[in-house]
Amino acid sequence: MKTLPALALVAACALGQPARADTLYVTLEKDNALAVVDGMSGKLTKTVKIGKRPRGIVLGKDGKQIYVAASDDDTILVIDTATLKVTAKLPSDKDPETFVMDPKGEFLYVSNEDDNRVTVINIAERKAVKQIPVGVEPEGVAVSPDGQWLISTSETTNMVHWINRATLEIVDNTLVDPRPRSVQFTADGKQLWVSSEIAGNLSVFDVETKQLVKKIGFKIPGITQEKIQPVGIRIDRERRYAYVALGPSNRVAIIDAQKLETIDYYLVGQRVWNLEFSPDEKRLYTANGVSNDISIIDLAQHEVVKSVAVGHYPWGIAVKP
Repeated sequence: MKTLPALALVAACALGQPARADTLYVTLEKDNALAVVDGMSGKLTKTVKIGKRPRGIVLGKDGKQIYVAASDDDTILVIDTATLKVTAKLPSDKDPETFVMDPKGEFLYVSNEDDNRVTVINIAERKAVKQIPVGVEPEGVAVSPDGQWLISTSETTNMVHWINRATLEIVDNTLVDPRPRSVQFTADGKQLWVSSEIAGNLSVFDVETKQLVKKIGFKIPGITQEKIQPVGIRIDRERRYAYVALGPSNRVAIIDAQKLETIDYYLVGQRVWNLEFSPDEKRLYTANGVSNDISIIDLAQHEVVKSVAVGHYPWGIAVKP
């Protein structure tokens, strides 16, 4: 690995500060289950059966519920984090996979790949209030921090759809490289990052102008380009570093989020798909679908400290402090 002075400085600043315990909730696509892991010890504490083919997962704003897309049940499950019991099922239309919550925790926006739509769910009323036609095979969804924009990516159309969240109408479309998957705003709302799985790169857009700022590529010694498939994205709150899951390359890319340059890689489990920060952003957790485990990365020490077997095909991760 390369020497990273800035990361070393982060590590030095972290010394003497007690690490916080996290609870990880991991969806297991092939087990129809939810795994619960202690983030500090890396111990699998419980596994519970939930709906069929669970994938996307989001923690509620108060931490009392988690929401899980049960893709083969065509629903979003509401699960109590204390009891791990399913307390409600939200109508999501066909084959929900990824979804996002608005900043106030009032709505869910769900990708329905089979129907080429995004379903809007009112959480309190437990009903779908709108279906937004988008491109072919919608995948990634994101809401801007200020609540103005709802973004949907379409894998087959190769587009980013800019949806006005007040009117729930598409106001602009941006062509991107083949098979856009994940999409994320920076915490300041100024940039939008989009991963393109087949193209093997990541595009950064200026939100105000909707213009491309830069494309970021990935090259890993000894790994062929077709195995470098960018999917999940996480950007820290200060926009210092970003982390991108690179699928079957079994790597997570580290990006200098100011210079927009790839600076290093973490070697994790097989087919890393999605990833999530600890709430204090000192650790990063990755779901490795083919090796049936998660990786725990200590960002201060700049190393993968543990792999934890969780069950078959871990897909998504939510973290509760």
